[in-house]
Amino acid sequence: MPPIDPPLSSPAEDPATSAGADPDTTAPEPQSPPPPVRLLLVDDEPGLRAAVKAYLEDEGFQVTTANDGEEGWTVAQELMPDVVITDVMMPRCDGYGLLKRLRADERLGGTPVIFLTAKGMTTDRIAGFQAGADDYIPKPFDPDELVARVRNVVRRQERLLAEAARFADADIGAMAKQITEIRSMLGTGGVKKATPDVKLDFTPREASVLQLVAEGMMNKEIARRLETSIRNVEKYVSRLFIKTGTASRTELVRYALEHGLVD
Repeated sequence: MPPIDPPLSSPAEDPATSAGADPDTTAPEPQSPPPPVRLLLVDDEPGLRAAVKAYLEDEGFQVTTANDGEEGWTVAQELMPDVVITDVMMPRCDGYGLLKRLRADERLGGTPVIFLTAKGMTTDRIAGFQAGADDYIPKPFDPDELVARVRNVVRRQERLLAEAARFADADIGAMAKQITEIRSMLGTGGVKKATPDVKLDFTPREASVLQLVAEGMMNKEIARRLETSIRNVEKYVSRLFIKTGTASRTELVRYALEHGLVD
């Protein structure tokens, strides 16, 4: 017996139509894929650099390369990569020099750094970790292992950022109350601005954070304004508490206004 074709359903028999469902409202919203992880690969060997770049791109990463640590530092400031993979022995600026610059930079200080190097002795690995590297892969290496380690540091970084955001929002009610008090104090002239009568050793960034706190901004707003992380803002606010002997944002702003520390 020849196969029987299934009957064609008419538009009236379509389940969604017969149920009165609106296809435009019931269809799930298409979700855009997450942006690719941005890698900065720094190595002075052209052949290895090209091969590693091609392999990582095949695995879905977005890869930018640099010839040495000096160029890597310049590129990192523009790219703001998610992970830096760098050789150790390079001309002009080696891997340790690049790592030191990254860790000292406010925007790049938390960027995971993987050392990819021919110096694979235990003492070399220990030196790399002590310098602040997040991982250390000796050459020659298995490219699949490199991919696995890159993904591992990316996941670790995502967990750290999620945890930082959770803590940043944990006391949001109390902070919002303090912000309201600050704005009310400023709006009603509750504290008169004074000429500077104390001199505190604020760094330029601490002074900027103090000014923005006095303007009634929350940590997320300050981080956005200064192009830094919420964690860094929290660090600066804590330093301001210590230097001014205050314990809350309201006290900090009152102190700053009374002593002419903000505009």
